[in-house]
Amino acid sequence: MRKQELARIRAKLEAQLAGLLGEGAEMVHRMSAPDDGELPDPNDRASRETDTNRALRLRDRDRKLIAKVEEALARLDAGRYGLCESCGGRISPARLKARPVTTLCIDCKREAEQRERA
Repeated sequence: MRKQELARIRAKLEAQLAGLLGEGAEMVHRMSAPDDGELPDPNDRASRETDTNRALRLRDRDRKLIAKVEEALARLDAGRYGLCESCGGRISPARLKARPVTTLCIDCKREAEQRERA
C-alpha cells in the first residue's frame, strides 16, 4: 500500500478509536450519575433496566471493537497491515476500506465462515 493510503487508514482508525473511547467515557459518566431514586411504577423500572442492559451490551461490543482497532494500529506500526493472517497474502484495498480492522482476505474469511457453519 502507498504511504498516502496508509496515512488515511491510520487517521480513520484513530478517529474511530477516539470516538469509541469518548462514547465509553460518556456512558460511564451517565451510569455513575445519581439517578432520581426508585421509580414507583414497575413498568418504568423495567424500562430503565432494559435500557441499562442494552447500553451495557453495546458498550461490550464497543470494547471488543476498540481492541480490534488498537490491533490494526499496531499492525500499521509493525508494517504488517493489509496482510492476511491466514495465508499471508494481500487483503484487497476495497476490503480494507470497508472494514479497516480486518485480518483475513476475503477467501480466507469465506473459508472460516464455512467452517463455522459446519
